[in-house]
Amino acid sequence: MRQIVPSEWKRRFRHFLLDLDARIDSTLFSSAVGLRELWERYSTFMDRFYVGRWKRWVFVEPLSEGATIGLAGLVLMLALAIPAFRETSDDDWLKKSDLAVSFLDRYGNPIGNRGIKHNDSIPLEEFPDNLIKATLATEDRRFYDHFGIDVAGTARALMTNAQVGGVRQGGSSITQQLAKNLFLNNERTIERKVKEAFLAIWLETRLTKNEILKLYLDRAYMGGGTFGVDGAAHFYFNKSARDVNLAEAAMLAGLFKAPTKYAPHINLPAARARANVVLDNLVDAGFMTEGQVFGARRNPANAVDRRDENSPNYYLDYAFDEMRKLVLTFPKSYTERVFVVRTAIDMNVQHAAESAVENQLRQFGRDYHATQAAVVLADLDGGVRAMVGGRDYGASQFNRAVDAMRQPGSSFKPYVYATALMNGFTPKSIVVDGPVCIGNWCPQNYGRSYSGSVTLTQAITRSINVVPVKLSITMGGKGGPRAGRAKIVETARKMGITAPLVDTPSLPIGSTEVSVVEHAVAYATFPNKGRAVKPHAVLEVRTGAGDPVWRWDRDGRKPTQAIPASVAADMAEMMSHVVDEGTARRAQLDGIPAAGKTGTTNAFRDAWFVGYTGNFTAAVWYGNDDYSSTNRMTGGSLPAQTWHDVMVVAHQGVEIKDLPGVGAGKKRPDAVASANANAKASEVNPGPPPILTRRGANILVRVEKLFDDAAKTVAVPGKTSSNDSGKPPPASSVAFPDSFASATDQPAAALPPRKN
Repeated sequence: MRQIVPSEWKRRFRHFLLDLDARIDSTLFSSAVGLRELWERYSTFMDRFYVGRWKRWVFVEPLSEGATIGLAGLVLMLALAIPAFRETSDDDWLKKSDLAVSFLDRYGNPIGNRGIKHNDSIPLEEFPDNLIKATLATEDRRFYDHFGIDVAGTARALMTNAQVGGVRQGGSSITQQLAKNLFLNNERTIERKVKEAFLAIWLETRLTKNEILKLYLDRAYMGGGTFGVDGAAHFYFNKSARDVNLAEAAMLAGLFKAPTKYAPHINLPAARARANVVLDNLVDAGFMTEGQVFGARRNPANAVDRRDENSPNYYLDYAFDEMRKLVLTFPKSYTERVFVVRTAIDMNVQHAAESAVENQLRQFGRDYHATQAAVVLADLDGGVRAMVGGRDYGASQFNRAVDAMRQPGSSFKPYVYATALMNGFTPKSIVVDGPVCIGNWCPQNYGRSYSGSVTLTQAITRSINVVPVKLSITMGGKGGPRAGRAKIVETARKMGITAPLVDTPSLPIGSTEVSVVEHAVAYATFPNKGRAVKPHAVLEVRTGAGDPVWRWDRDGRKPTQAIPASVAADMAEMMSHVVDEGTARRAQLDGIPAAGKTGTTNAFRDAWFVGYTGNFTAAVWYGNDDYSSTNRMTGGSLPAQTWHDVMVVAHQGVEIKDLPGVGAGKKRPDAVASANANAKASEVNPGPPPILTRRGANILVRVEKLFDDAAKTVAVPGKTSSNDSGKPPPASSVAFPDSFASATDQPAAALPPRKN
């Protein structure tokens, strides 16, 4: 074998590289020549289509720009369509809302129904022709002509609304409204409208026009807690939708736009006026003549009087939402959609809560400038026995007990004090009530004064603001106030608060927001010896045939130890002073130990009382939906009185349980009770806020000046007063106590006007 010397190996390698370089150069040159020839051929070919001068700017450029913009628009539409189509990812989207639930109270008595049963019980062909025409004439006249979005109708609605400067006509087609009912919510945002448009087109590709119309008639909300025209016909007219006449059909068709506003059992004149508009639409659309609708105008529909029916609608909505979430936990193979659910509600307590709210708002709502309230009462297992989500369900279905997030004010402080007790403090620990600042924020007490050294029990009884803030600073240690607030948030989370608790320096005095139902049941941790429970309405679920499916005591979430039992007992003892001698004396229950905490937020926007006994826990909130201020309402006024009235009924006929950490409830002696019989009515009803009018303040100042002048006259030698004895009046008869003087020293401009 020949051996290659090093010099020859290098020479061969160099030749190889030169050959490779030559091949690459040749390939690149050939490719460039070929591409140039192709470009020349392409240019020669395209020159045949060259358009110049005016033709280019009239035809070519607009088409080119249109293609570019169209491509960009397609990309944008795809980006917007993806979130909408995610709503349809569930293969069972058509049956997702067809849950039908019959609700019972805790004793097995029927209390109402919720949900929609899509079973084609009334085929589209059996609906009256006048009902179909009234719906199409009012909601979507071009329903059978468009592709899911009525472009002409939307443009017409936009022009009409622009001319009147408001919303006079809606631009959504029936398909768009069905898409909203099936997949979306009622929020008024551009994102929802975009999703609604894409989902409408998607529905048109999968369902026929008749199927879309049938689903719309079955699933639209029609007011009064009813869904679908057949349910509405039974509720308002006590008949099937098959049997409604033209006047009734027009009234039903008028409900699609605003079922709450035009519900005939709430506002019959408005419902009839709306039905008259529907009759006009029938004539304008050419579906009927004026002669055909004349009889319906002269003889409008009469709705069944439902005013005496006290269905717990806010509670049913809450229970139905809970049931829908619960069904999602069932195995996917489970296809049952009809259920009978036994709830935790006690209708006697429910009626008492509704009556208490209505009575307080009717008597004192105007004086206090308060228009809404919410109440939740639950047992110590977390079962919600009563829920009031607002003053009138017919006027507003928004559930303020569940969905409203409001600042709790001082009613949040028990979470702070419980955290302090777990970090080395005791109810008798001394904290100095004095000025403190975190950055540029300096909390103030209610009376803008300080009490000096106080115990934790005294601080929570007097609802002092400075002390919880100082506790958060001390508990933070080297980590600072933020670390202390983190401990407070952790305690609240363990006790059951799931609402976002924003970390701000004012968090210890209740600046964050919570819901009424969570706040109420979180307090159950104290009488439960530190065990936290979850609020729930459902106790037992059975199929329509009666087969058991789920039970709370077997399948529900078990209590968890959130705080030590000793801390819970100490907190109950501290909070009992709030009821016995503090800011919530109106909440005292005769012979029943109770504890709780009032809460009042900045500018008197929210007033709370949250309290508990050994049997139940309850929270009461008063305020306004628009966050406007009340007229100096505090948690110790209407909220504490409402809590008292509801708790009295809740404890009737039940064994009174001990409250760990608190002695027996105070029982008023019969002699005292009889001596105060005449004054009892004024104690039960809190009355208007104790403030002076400008006129009253001026009169009292003038009276005081007259007394001062009289005292000076008596002091002059040789002069006597005009009394019968001839002796000067005693000094005590003309002196005013300091508290009275300080009240009249307030500037008159700061006193809100009152009606005499």
